[in-house]
Amino acid sequence: MKTKTNAMRRLDAAKIPYEVFEYPVDENDLSGKHIADEIGLPHEMVFKTLVAKGDKTGPVVFCMPVDLEIDLKKAARVTGNKRIEMIHVKDLLALTGYIRGGCSPIGMKKQFPTYLHETAERFEKITVSSGTRGAQLLLKVSDLLAFVGAKLADLSE
Repeated sequence: MKTKTNAMRRLDAAKIPYEVFEYPVDENDLSGKHIADEIGLPHEMVFKTLVAKGDKTGPVVFCMPVDLEIDLKKAARVTGNKRIEMIHVKDLLALTGYIRGGCSPIGMKKQFPTYLHETAERFEKITVSSGTRGAQLLLKVSDLLAFVGAKLADLSE
């Protein structure tokens, strides 16, 4: 990749190794399933980043395999909230510094509480967005958990 994203710069500064998987961007299909197919990895290893707002905690970040949907009731319980709602797409850039389809749990404007779906434990490495559309970062699950201070949790229906 010619340009480094904020997520890449942060990982470089922390000396955390990663690989970049680039793919052609299809503005009509920003789904994680499409991205997994483009980079040739199993859907279970490709994680999407979702940003929500808890009634008690404020912003919370969730990383989910692209094939799974988040269960907001489970997510609320895990995070100590009574209720959680997804952040509106129009508010994503101002809050995180990232746009839809390029939101990474690494290098947001502020570090929010982050939860990684428990299935990540099955793999040594997973991918998350690089912070821009068209590139995913492959890194060790243990490095991701430690670097963003994430917790593993059952977040799906």
